Amino acid sequence: MPRHIKVLIVVPENNTTMEPEISALCPALAPVQVARVKRPARTLLLEDLPAYAEATLDAIEPFAAEPLDLVIYGCTAAGFLGGPSSNARMVERLRERTRATVVSTAGAMTDALRSAGVSATAVVTPYLQPVNDGLRDYLESSGIQVETLNSFFCKTTAELGAITEDQVLELARRTVTPRSKSLFVACSQLPTLNVVAQLRAELGIPVWSSIQATAWAGAEALTNRGFPVRFNQAA
Repeated sequence: MPRHIKVLIVVPENNTTMEPEISALCPALAPVQVARVKRPARTLLLEDLPAYAEATLDAIEPFAAEPLDLVIYGCTAAGFLGGPSSNARMVERLRERTRATVVSTAGAMTDALRSAGVSATAVVTPYLQPVNDGLRDYLESSGIQVETLNSFFCKTTAELGAITEDQVLELARRTVTPRSKSLFVACSQLPTLNVVAQLRAELGIPVWSSIQATAWAGAEALTNRGFPVRFNQAA
């Protein structure tokens, strides 16, 4: 019998969505461990990144001594605010500490969109404008234009945690246009497990969320290492 794949998800301390959705999308990974990163009660900003990076390393410390196969750096905002080079440095620091394969939500976001063959996308987020600007810059520096962007403009993590799947669906439908080549729902707290497939069927374009892109990237990385993992895209 093959051994259980050992996975650590690293998320902001308020995140209640990523662990159950990753487990549903890639059942072979469950149960996963979760490291929770201390953060401000408001939306992360660029100036928070140095402290957040250190808090991330502190959060993984209790797990770093045990062998891990995959580490998921699951904070979309922290990943993209500093740009691709900053995200790559954080991935490398996590790899050095854990000696595991590391995938980030920010990196998975661009990889999933490229895998769909698109160079422009509509975007739904929960963020305030400075963070939305950072997301736009990250995508565009990676060669993906933001066609249109709409947001819930959450001021606090409590507001973010109260958003429902129905609200995500409604905002997504208002965000896409007849010109939209794809749709990305950003943030690993927004619930999207039952949203993505429905929007794909309705819109007829590639639709990804932060969590689904991360699950896909994690499954790809493990499969390339000889641990075949099925990504259940239709979950």
